[in-house]
Amino acid sequence: MWILGGYQSDFACNYHRDGRGFSELTAEVVESTLRDACVDARDIGVVHVANAFGELFAHQGHLGAMPATVVDGLWDTPATRHEAACASGSVAALAAIADLRSGAYRTALVVGVELEKTVPGDTATSILGAAAWTGHEGRDAKFMWPHMFNAVADEYDRRYGLDESHLRAIADLNFTNARANPLAQTRDWSVPSPPTADDTSNPVVDGRLRRLDCSQLTDGGAGLVLVSDAWLRDNPAARPLGRIDGWGHRTVGLGLRQKLDHSAGNPYVFPHVRSAVQDAFGRARVTLDEVDGFEVHDCFTPSEYLAIDHIGLTEPGQSWKAIEHGEIAIGGRLPVNPSGGLIGGGHPVGASGVRMLLDAARQVSDTAGDYQVEGAKTFGTLNFGGSTATTVSFVVGSTP
Repeated sequence: MWILGGYQSDFACNYHRDGRGFSELTAEVVESTLRDACVDARDIGVVHVANAFGELFAHQGHLGAMPATVVDGLWDTPATRHEAACASGSVAALAAIADLRSGAYRTALVVGVELEKTVPGDTATSILGAAAWTGHEGRDAKFMWPHMFNAVADEYDRRYGLDESHLRAIADLNFTNARANPLAQTRDWSVPSPPTADDTSNPVVDGRLRRLDCSQLTDGGAGLVLVSDAWLRDNPAARPLGRIDGWGHRTVGLGLRQKLDHSAGNPYVFPHVRSAVQDAFGRARVTLDEVDGFEVHDCFTPSEYLAIDHIGLTEPGQSWKAIEHGEIAIGGRLPVNPSGGLIGGGHPVGASGVRMLLDAARQVSDTAGDYQVEGAKTFGTLNFGGSTATTVSFVVGSTP
């Protein structure tokens, strides 16, 4: 499948404070995505909308119908909303790919939207906890997801040992990369480099995780137009950003303890994450050595730490080696999150998977601007939902 064009909103915007809601955000993303792809709304065959928490943050469900609500040209166009926690955007993209591969449609619009600043921060983190196994885990946690990913760090520490300075280095790199991204939420933040263990500027959130180890509460959206080979043959003047060459998708149980128990005898903490990446590589017929960079799901620094060894950059438990040797920095062996990722770039939950795909396409089309990885021709994504209960990986290649 081909990525014809796309759009990302400014993740530093606060839509609720500005008096804007889902209708304004959706209209912005849809209209700008279509404009970038040079496609009229009436030429879209099917729409897939990603959103995780619309009902809880804004009392708005049925968001599959929102594109047609705000863009007349999509009236009568079939549309569906997809929810898979933080992997909602990637799952929506998978559904669009399936529609195009079936031959039922030749063009698809994928839209991810999320509003998270409609409520106070503590309330927002409580809402996001709905993506865990409600009533079965984290019942004593003040903040569900920092608690869960601190437990992931604890598991690494128990199996392999973990130096917290490597988590700080991940945060430092993502904030640094974000400063070059004009759409990143933290691009203008003043953040110590590296982040300190100071309880005033960088307080403990849960266990070993501090404020700057955590991704942001974000309003925002992203969109893509995907087209089939047949559409592209009939429109030879079109210039796609990139091609989706491979994908991998795994779903396991909600519970983190379930996952850790399942992997007790495996060198990988989350073997299903590893197999999702291997599926994407297999479908794309590439090896890691042929991949020029990755956008990964750094909802917290431990999630990027696990992504590093699970994509195969190091042996299991040895992600620290890639961090210490500068391999994940722009200019390194495999740049990770040149956009700033979720920690630096922002994390509007339903849009993050779509944003990752867009950034991968921009990298392979040499249109990523100041955070461009020089010579990038193949780029990967790795997107988690919950404590990796849903995992999706894509490989995006350049156009001929």
